[in-house]
Order: sequence, then structure tokens, then C-alpha cells
Amino acid sequence: MTLPFPEPTGPAAGRAEVFVRYLDYFREQVVAKVAALPEAELRGSRLPSGWAPLELVKHLRYVELRWIEWGFQGRDVGDPWGDRHGQRWHVVPTETRQELLDALRTQGAHTRTVVLSHDLSTVGAPSPRWDGAEPPPLERVLFHLVQEYARHVGHLDIVVELAGGPLGE
Repeated sequence: MTLPFPEPTGPAAGRAEVFVRYLDYFREQVVAKVAALPEAELRGSRLPSGWAPLELVKHLRYVELRWIEWGFQGRDVGDPWGDRHGQRWHVVPTETRQELLDALRTQGAHTRTVVLSHDLSTVGAPSPRWDGAEPPPLERVLFHLVQEYARHVGHLDIVVELAGGPLGE
């Protein structure tokens, strides 16, 4: 499923809906780009930094987990850094493309529910996520998520193009 870009002129119920549309759009761009890659391109890297497309998918799922559940909601999420092994992103050989994409979409559905059920000025719960600082309001968390997705979708555009997949914007 490919969502249309959330044009600024499109009507929206409010700022929360705008944030949700952008996050949904970027998330589905990640899904579409990774789904278009051949199996041989999923676990290896074409970049000097060494990350692989499946590692990026898992990372983005954990980004949402860290910022929304562990951060804003203040929930105990077990290992909030489960996308990393040391300082690197990682996936284990048994994690499949479909499992990781499904986990990303499930996390996204949770984010959507949280965002649409809170005012954007709501301050997050105290959490270890904030390293002792005052929790930010939801709107600030969402700005961070949008920039994180936009940046990583651009990275993925390059990797997919190098792998011979569809071109990005």
C-alpha cells in the first residue's frame, strides 16, 4: 500500500492529523522500498557506514517505541535499544522482512492511536528516556519522529537506487 504524499493544501482535522499523515506516509515509503528489494539486498550494505535495509526497518520501529511508548507514555518496554548490538543496528538471521515490516506497521498503529488521543501540548510522562530532563510535549516528540523518518527515507532512497530498485523522489 502506497499512501499519497500529505500535501500541505489537503484538509486535516488538526495538527495531530497532519503529524500522523506524515508519519504514515514515511513509514509506508520505507515498507514499499524494502518490499521492492531482492532478498540478496536486505541484509548487506552498499554504504561505508555498513547498515542494511532490514536493520533500518528495525531501527525505525524502535525509534517509535523509544519516543512514544518509553518516552511520551513512560512505559517499561523491556529493552528500548533492542535494535542495536553495541553501537550498530542489527537484525538476527531469523528475523524476516515480513516480520520486521509488520512490526513497523504495528508500532505505527500504536503511535497513531496515541497521537490522536492526546492534545499535542500534553507533556510526556517522566521516563528514563529523558535522562533526568523534563519530558517534552507530544508535539516536540512528533517533530523529532518526522525528521527521523524523512532523513532515513532519504538514506533508503539511495540504497534502493544503488541496488537497482525504483528511484526515490
